[in-house]
Amino acid sequence: MIKGYAGRILTVNLDTQEHHFEPLDEELARLYIGGKGYGVRLLYDLTEPGIDPLSPENPLIFATGPLNGSVAPQSNRFAVVCKSPLTGGIGNATCGGSFAYALKRAGIDVLIIRGAASAPYRLEIENDEVRLLPADDLWGEGTYATQKKLGKKFKHAVIGPAGENKVLYAGIVSDERIAGRTGVGAVMGSKNLKAVSVTGNHKLEMDDPEAFKAYTKTVRKLFKEHPVLGESMKRFGTGAIVNTTNGRNILPTRNFKYGHFDEAMSISGEHLEEHELVGVKSSCMHCPVTCGRDVEVEGVGRVKGPEYETLALLGSNLEISDLKHINEWNYLADDLGMDTISLGGTISFAMELQEKGAFDVGVKFGDPTGLSELIRNIGHRQGVGDDLADGSRRMSERFGGMEFAMHVKGLELSAYDPRGSYAQGVEYATTNRGGCHVQGASMYLESIGPLTINPRNLKLKADIPIVQQNLGCAINSMVLCIFSTYGMFPAAIHNMSPNSFTHRLLSRLMENMGPLFRGFMGIKGKPMLWWEKWLTHITGQKMSGGHLQEIGARIFNLERIYNLREGLTQEQDTLPSRILNEPIFSDTTTGHPLDQLLPRYYKLRGWDKNGVPTAKTLKGLQIRT
Repeated sequence: MIKGYAGRILTVNLDTQEHHFEPLDEELARLYIGGKGYGVRLLYDLTEPGIDPLSPENPLIFATGPLNGSVAPQSNRFAVVCKSPLTGGIGNATCGGSFAYALKRAGIDVLIIRGAASAPYRLEIENDEVRLLPADDLWGEGTYATQKKLGKKFKHAVIGPAGENKVLYAGIVSDERIAGRTGVGAVMGSKNLKAVSVTGNHKLEMDDPEAFKAYTKTVRKLFKEHPVLGESMKRFGTGAIVNTTNGRNILPTRNFKYGHFDEAMSISGEHLEEHELVGVKSSCMHCPVTCGRDVEVEGVGRVKGPEYETLALLGSNLEISDLKHINEWNYLADDLGMDTISLGGTISFAMELQEKGAFDVGVKFGDPTGLSELIRNIGHRQGVGDDLADGSRRMSERFGGMEFAMHVKGLELSAYDPRGSYAQGVEYATTNRGGCHVQGASMYLESIGPLTINPRNLKLKADIPIVQQNLGCAINSMVLCIFSTYGMFPAAIHNMSPNSFTHRLLSRLMENMGPLFRGFMGIKGKPMLWWEKWLTHITGQKMSGGHLQEIGARIFNLERIYNLREGLTQEQDTLPSRILNEPIFSDTTTGHPLDQLLPRYYKLRGWDKNGVPTAKTLKGLQIRT
């Protein structure tokens, strides 16, 4: 077995309460790394087309990668893969905390949950021991209480009431982190599985442990001295992005009607640090960045604070500027086990429906009254919460308002308005799981990073998403935190004045790179970045940026083939009507120019004009269908 892998897959059948171990497929590990990539390959192979995502036929796949189980910073994340009940296509999410480390210590690379239990159960794994135990006493409990009752000997992945009630954007929680997107928690709830708890004493074998150890010390020092990973993220968390996006007119406001929020400072990471933080900042296992915020919620105590997406989508997008309310709603969503991105997007859509007289949700923009109760009702599918629990796409099909339902493929948009970030818009439209940024984060290379190019011309706007989506697939298969990519630009560039001649020159050069950009990223040379070197030291296989681009393209195209098989076609590669047609800048008369960029994207991907990967592309990427 390749070093870095435990070498085992565990399959648990909830119908029969049987389980079995089998060897990890080495060839698939070479082709797909692990994590999301290996999970997508299994999902494609294990399921028939057209299954109901909430039926026993939909497997729930927990997958680790070769970096998991090590002390590499930002490496302790796991991937969850299944068919999404929210989109009907590929479903996946990743989560930090400590569960991935424990799963690898139990000697398991991939855990496959099949079937459905007839009553609430929980799964307990300790090395070779696998136990299914009744969970009636935990059913109905929030994610905080559930993990507390389960104790500290094991590491846990659990659902809350939202998963139990099959809210279509329910997530799976580990510690205070959440695999939030695409409804993976609803799939777990449909199986009557409340929790998975793991522990073990297996050790991760590496090809060159001494080189890994020495290099990891170097990376820790790099992270500590980096202006983003070691300074702004440590001080302000991801909330530092609020003022950046607001200044560039891409902060979602009033259901994406605007890109600027006058009271943005009040929900920023800077304001959070000064007025709301309590105690020591938190991090996932072995991570020195400590991007987690701890806040005090009245009647609850000290809990994890909100990330950027939550600050934006439960803040500016609802025109709410009171951090204490946002802290409370973030806690409620975490405890119920819900994705705050889809939650905020769906609530803002319902608010606009109410303004137009189409749906009485009982809450309105700019007013926090009733929102806590509404969030609880969504998690328990009570009252109007039952409608909101299905997401904005299904609501628009019932009540109208499709032109301002802010989703792609059924997944609500994350908190970057693509009218001011054209590459991000292409990414939203084409990303296989729907309107999400962490499958590529094109906006970082385009509009919010240290070398921002003109975000509203067409240069490089179809190229950046391809490179970033490929990289995102590889990172989510290692499995590594997407925040690692903040360090791709060295400190010297971050510290450079944006008004300097050198900065303007570098930005202009990047903007006009064209094919050189993709060509450079595809070079199979020496390992350059930390994840490439870690993979090489751990597995013994030479990994460079070019290798990861190829593997990422393989994963991305397999996801595309899965979606096509499930009926998601070129028609779903689009953006909401509001984004396409309504301007947010005074010097424009329309929205995002997707129609001008999508044909080039398809061509560069090796797809035909209908967005279908060609036989040549599939063969070149060694994709078996």
